[in-house]
Amino acid sequence: MAAKKTTAVKPAAKPSAVSQAQAEDAIKLLLRWAGDNPEREGLLDTPKRVAKAYKEWFGGYTMKPEDYLKRTFEEVEGYDEMVILRDIEFESHCEHHMAPIIGVAHVGYIPDGRVVGISKLARVVEAYAKRLQVQEKMTAQIARCIQDVLQPKGVGVVIVAKHECMTTRGVHKTGVSMVTSKLLGSFRDDARTRAEFLQCVGMK
Repeated sequence: MAAKKTTAVKPAAKPSAVSQAQAEDAIKLLLRWAGDNPEREGLLDTPKRVAKAYKEWFGGYTMKPEDYLKRTFEEVEGYDEMVILRDIEFESHCEHHMAPIIGVAHVGYIPDGRVVGISKLARVVEAYAKRLQVQEKMTAQIARCIQDVLQPKGVGVVIVAKHECMTTRGVHKTGVSMVTSKLLGSFRDDARTRAEFLQCVGMK
């Protein structure tokens, strides 16, 4: 199969230079502020564990989502219908309270002569999810990245997620899901294309 490179979009900003020791000290400070003693047995390794967890949760800052879409394939026998990847599970954190956002993303596009491996679409979602986020922004970022790099005829992204910043604090409302969508190109301009995509991802 023929592979083709495209122009990259703006890369993620580089994280500031903070040492492991500085991160652990900050976590110890928060433990003290919360009213506990970071020197007690049960909390001795907590700063190290939390710092390690943060590296995983916020690993998206070191990822370049556009790089996942650079390798494309043109031997598709003229296929020009929708490609949809549904139910991409993700975990993110809201930038207002650093509380978890748990949900699924549905991503679709209409190729213009070339396609990308479907796992790469899931990696794009992951790269943006593993950052401090606002769901609306994350939805737009995923759609724009796919549009800018693949340059398809259209892109559609729908995200359905629960925000623990409103279930474990504040209004304490459980069972509430937030739905956001971003439609570009033919997904936005053509009512039939838009309806087909939303039906395929279960948004009747």
